[in-house]
Amino acid sequence: MEYYYTNKDKKSIIKGAKSLKLKVCGMNKNISAVATLKPDYLGFIFWKPSKRYFNNEIPAIPHSIKKVGVFVDAKISEIKHLAEQFELLYVQLHGKESPAFCDELKKQVPQLKIIKVFSIKDDFNFEQLRHFEDVCDFYLFDTKGKLPGGNGYVFNWSVLKNYPSTKPYFLSGGIGLNELESIREFLKRPESQYCHAIDVNSKFEIEPGLKDIEKLKEFKRALLSTD
Repeated sequence: MEYYYTNKDKKSIIKGAKSLKLKVCGMNKNISAVATLKPDYLGFIFWKPSKRYFNNEIPAIPHSIKKVGVFVDAKISEIKHLAEQFELLYVQLHGKESPAFCDELKKQVPQLKIIKVFSIKDDFNFEQLRHFEDVCDFYLFDTKGKLPGGNGYVFNWSVLKNYPSTKPYFLSGGIGLNELESIREFLKRPESQYCHAIDVNSKFEIEPGLKDIEKLKEFKRALLSTD
């Protein structure tokens, strides 16, 4: 497949595990404890049907940790309000948001970085990314399931060998400690060069929204040592 997107800053994308970021999503019950591990991103879900729906106060966390608001087909006014209330720097759009929606959101809240989510199982039509190239900052590839995220199992990463863009992406979907070896193998393949971050959630929970600190600590340590 032909690469249809040219990133002028392509050379600035550092390859390898040493540059790989970590995002812990579904934050709720022990935010401060997770923040002590210094992940690069913390995700807060603002979709009411979710078992990890966030409707609380975010404690003070280091400025180096970027707060991500996760939304599913929300109105721009709602996203704008919650971004201001919680000082979100990123929004993750997990629904059927159109390129026009992303463009308008970017215009109304230009300080926000937009992560557009696409769900994958065994195959994926990457042609649909074409219309989002200029209106979002990152993609996130998650497992296709009954819910818009948090389904707890891994999709077939080999699908990403057909990734036609140079836009950085988050790799998500049922990733846990058992996937460390798969991550090591993935990082050896060409399609991993634009993988910006690993996104984890349900495999590191004691219960929805309550993260297992020791498992996260082990995963982060192993992730940083991956080569």
